[in-house]
Amino acid sequence: MASLNLTEPGRNGRIAVTPRSLSDGGHPALQKLERAGYELVYPSPGAVPNEDQIRAGVSQCVGYLAGTERLSGQVLEDLTRLKAISRNGVGVDSIDVEAAERLGINVLTAPGANSQGVAELTIALILAGSRSIPWHDAQLKSGQWNRRPGNEVSGKVLGLIGCGQIGRRVATMALGLGMKVIAFDEYPVTSFAPSPDFSWAPRERVLSSSHVISLHTPPSGQPVLGAAAIRLLQWGTGVINTARASLIDDEALLQALDSGQVEYLATDVFSSEPPAPSRLITHPRVITTPHIGGYTKESVDRATQAAVDNLLHALAT
Repeated sequence: MASLNLTEPGRNGRIAVTPRSLSDGGHPALQKLERAGYELVYPSPGAVPNEDQIRAGVSQCVGYLAGTERLSGQVLEDLTRLKAISRNGVGVDSIDVEAAERLGINVLTAPGANSQGVAELTIALILAGSRSIPWHDAQLKSGQWNRRPGNEVSGKVLGLIGCGQIGRRVATMALGLGMKVIAFDEYPVTSFAPSPDFSWAPRERVLSSSHVISLHTPPSGQPVLGAAAIRLLQWGTGVINTARASLIDDEALLQALDSGQVEYLATDVFSSEPPAPSRLITHPRVITTPHIGGYTKESVDRATQAAVDNLLHALAT
């Protein structure tokens, strides 16, 4: 293990910090990096950096505590001093991991750190969609006394596509609301059997048997909810996406919203953030939140501490 100078800030190099939850107001856990002798730099405080800002801000850095910005192989090749990228989350689909490996850059994640925050938002969106809460709020604030009939979730079937740490927390909370839960996962944790109202099932049965579908799986190149999969859904299904925008074929889902096959979509994730205006986002049966799944004080604390520890370990080896 290489020896670190622990007394002079900056002596061991610079570390760039870009997650929006950290780059605007800082975080106490970041002081651990400064005490270890690193100078912190913030290429785009409070905003997702573009490629020019990344090149300008990270080119002299040995470490990179990264948010959700895209890091292409071309960008990584220009960061010649970089030794490690530490994400304060679990997703690495925005990073060209093959290029990073080729360039000798460690890519590190903080699995499970934001699972509870994302799971709680998922449940909130299920309830908001089932009772059209955002729509009713907007009606009243515009001076209109209009009402939509809602649906109770108790007794309904929640289908999970992906049942890892987040999915299992969602399942536990949904069971507490009286829902039945069926789940598909490429690598199911078969020991997870929290209730007789929970079961594992093939993907097609989850899609065709659920009143609400919630996505908790990593991207795989093709949308999980493309046109063919959407045709399997029951009429009036609710769809929740707190995972990745690429899991849904936007045009196919828009058609399903217009036809009524999908009752509502609630999404916390977008292909670009902030997203450009689109008919999907402004659709009256679409609920949007600005990627706040892991943006709770508790999740940020856990994820930041894990990302800092991962980075220090990687830079010291």
